[in-house]
Amino acid sequence: MRRLYDDHRCRPPAVPVPAGVVHEWDGPVWRTVGESEGFVSGPRDVGVRNGELDRLIARQRDYFAARGEPVVWKVCEHDRPADLGRRLRRAGFVAEPSETVMFGLAEEMVTSPVLPEGVVLRQVTAPAEMRRIAAMESVVWGEDWSGIGEDLVHRVAAAPDDTAVFVAEAGGEMVSAAWLVFLGAGVGFAGLCGGSTLPAWRGRGVYRALVAARAERAVAQGVRFLQVAASDDSAPILQRLNFRAVATTTPYVWSPPR
Repeated sequence: MRRLYDDHRCRPPAVPVPAGVVHEWDGPVWRTVGESEGFVSGPRDVGVRNGELDRLIARQRDYFAARGEPVVWKVCEHDRPADLGRRLRRAGFVAEPSETVMFGLAEEMVTSPVLPEGVVLRQVTAPAEMRRIAAMESVVWGEDWSGIGEDLVHRVAAAPDDTAVFVAEAGGEMVSAAWLVFLGAGVGFAGLCGGSTLPAWRGRGVYRALVAARAERAVAQGVRFLQVAASDDSAPILQRLNFRAVATTTPYVWSPPR
């Protein structure tokens, strides 16, 4: 499972991207440009050290600085060189809370969980629904997450079969949302994203139901594994569903000065 994950992140996903979004290489790493924030990834070992590594990091920072955009560089605990995180911090990147990369067999996740009374799940595709998701996420996290709504709008428009978005609602109120991202033929797994839930509805089976709904869709598409970068809140739930931890990853974020 870790090999699958490492093989996937060493190159851009082979799926359609929204207009204006591109993947491009800079030496051993690739970056995604044109979304609400940039993204940098590469092989387990970027292959450069010391001053050459510092210059590689600085180029990514300066590239997005010129665009006035933040950028995320995720580092796994088994990445090399071992001082990559330290050099990112020295270049002005800030480490955010670590996530646990977890894998599970999709067919094991297809269950019929009992939802709280009055809660229904449905798949959504309309731009207005994506913006409702962003508004709900903004409430959950206490900051402006409107960018994620626009990203979902463009992602679904570019490749409607590659992203399946599900919401949980109670009395017309959106209480949770999550999506399944297909990563292209030959990858071997699909990604689980989202899953944020309003505080009043946590611990009541809503998150688990969204996992099951996405797993059912993945199995129908012939996907064997599901992968998620889990927060400390989500990881215990996923462990109970028999997901396995395969790595720990830390997002390093550089943001332009305000």
